[in-house]
Amino acid sequence: MPPVKELLVYLVKAIVDVPEEVSVMEVEGEKAVVYEIKVNASDVGKVIGKHGRIINAIRTIVRAAAVKEGKKVSIELIG
Repeated sequence: MPPVKELLVYLVKAIVDVPEEVSVMEVEGEKAVVYEIKVNASDVGKVIGKHGRIINAIRTIVRAAAVKEGKKVSIELIG
């Protein structure tokens, strides 16, 4: 598993109540890698946070880690 994906899985599992149901799909695009996060329906609100602060913080951290690898990433949350 790539370090960026490991970081993303680690961050999301730390937030949710049902970490067993967290899955991250990696979709390789032409210009960027898209990570699709799938969580339990009851955990979607926790991952998004108030006014989207949590998901935006996760995006910022993962993008910073991806820059070190010379990649561009995008993160999508699937309920």
